[in-house]
Amino acid sequence: MPKRKIILNLCTSLDSYIEGSKGEIDWCFTDQDYGMTKFLGSIDSILFGRKSYEQLMELAPDMFADKKKIVFSKTLAAQNTENLQVISGNIGQAVEEITNESGKDIWLFGGASLCTQLFNLNLVDELMIAVHPLILGKGKPLFNDIEQRKQLKLIDSITYSTGMVQLIYEVLKS
Repeated sequence: MPKRKIILNLCTSLDSYIEGSKGEIDWCFTDQDYGMTKFLGSIDSILFGRKSYEQLMELAPDMFADKKKIVFSKTLAAQNTENLQVISGNIGQAVEEITNESGKDIWLFGGASLCTQLFNLNLVDELMIAVHPLILGKGKPLFNDIEQRKQLKLIDSITYSTGMVQLIYEVLKS
């Protein structure tokens, strides 16, 4: 059985911010599909940090209802159902177990702290970065506190009529 891939798929500004200085994400394009239908068909689980999960539940509680949501949190009450699992223990061990289960690939939704931890543990397999044609100037950077250089291989790039470019990279493991 092949190991499931962890795919970080998110939007950034041209200056590599994933949200503005006040946490805003209203600049992310939603006027067309941008390949999300195909992507959502390739995954069955989503990894979240607590803040990203709570933000999604507040904005769109029924979004991704058919996907298993795995939330990493030391403060969120443990609640495990068919489509929700809260993990407070060892992130690396938990993710290794999840990727070895049968199923489709896994979407690393965010947040920044969880992404950094998974990168530093060499557990991210692929990046799908939608670069939006704007400069925010301030905000939360896509990558912060990465401990060592990561080599990437460009798999594909897709340019949309809006000027957004989606870059798809394989994370090379050393």
